[in-house]
Amino acid sequence: MRPSLLITLDSMRHENTGLHTFGKSLGRELARQGAGRFDMSAYTYPAQNGILGSHVAHVRHRKYHRWIMPQGRRFDVVHFADQYCRFGAERVRARTVMTVHDLNQVHEQPASSPRLQRHLRRMARKIAAVDRVVAISEFVKGDILRLFPDAADKISVIYNGADAGSVPAGHRPRHMPPGPFLFTVGMVCPKKNFHVLVPLLRGNDFTLVIAGVVKEDYRQAIVREAARFGVTDRVAITGPVSQADKDWYYAHCEAFLFPSLAEGFGLPVLEAMHHGRPVFLSRSTSLPEVGGDAAYYFDSFEPGHMSAVLTEGMARFAADGGPRRVRDHAARFSWENAAAAYLDLYRQVLAA
Repeated sequence: MRPSLLITLDSMRHENTGLHTFGKSLGRELARQGAGRFDMSAYTYPAQNGILGSHVAHVRHRKYHRWIMPQGRRFDVVHFADQYCRFGAERVRARTVMTVHDLNQVHEQPASSPRLQRHLRRMARKIAAVDRVVAISEFVKGDILRLFPDAADKISVIYNGADAGSVPAGHRPRHMPPGPFLFTVGMVCPKKNFHVLVPLLRGNDFTLVIAGVVKEDYRQAIVREAARFGVTDRVAITGPVSQADKDWYYAHCEAFLFPSLAEGFGLPVLEAMHHGRPVFLSRSTSLPEVGGDAAYYFDSFEPGHMSAVLTEGMARFAADGGPRRVRDHAARFSWENAAAAYLDLYRQVLAA
């Protein structure tokens, strides 16, 4: 009899987020590689039913699962695909694995913040309750061990993969830039730090395209910055975009920019590299680990420095085989490898 596996995907509510990409891409590869070895189910909201294929069963999210999980005895292994699941390990009778994507609150909030302390107490309970913890980068692993050293005997690192997207023939995005453009994508919120990109529009005819779910207060901050530099008509905040639109922006941008202050991994970095584009990153948190020596880095957010890095980096990229180099780098991170590592981990926890 095959062991039963439940993977929680209830954080896949917004398409333009890393959690959605992680759940969809890893889940489909787990279903492919695990066919015949596990009876697989996915815990989702109704809108995501069927996202992993017809041969994967679905357990529908219910509000009362926070307090009681009637199906908690059905499964041999439960993989909490992120640290935000609506129910916890104490609600199931199974071996448990939890993927921790980041502890970004530690890098965003003062150490004395009551909100941060509450978050850390919740994380401590979750980490203590599961059998194994997976960090998506060595950086995240370091954060976990620094804050929760008791996890040392059950933590491992499994890198995310990255999808090599393609643009459908003849596709045109809903928001078409009028000419050459710079691109970034992600939740439009303060930690993404997108407003520091606005001064890069001075002295050229670039448009800055920012795609992703929008936090209105931060959108207004970007708009104010654009007005201050006189480039309001060249900053396009699109809101969420389709996968085809996102791939079009990756494929046609002059450069992909990601000045984020807090990332557990940074999937868009590798997605842009798969399209052969030059990538410019902040040096914060996990980004140097993911971008490696294939990316260019902002050591500060002073406009003159950023402009020089962009200009010099684009020239170097064109001169030294940049497209091949970034594609080779991105290919090192695959969902096939990630899924194989998770399936091996499931077997380990069952054997234990």
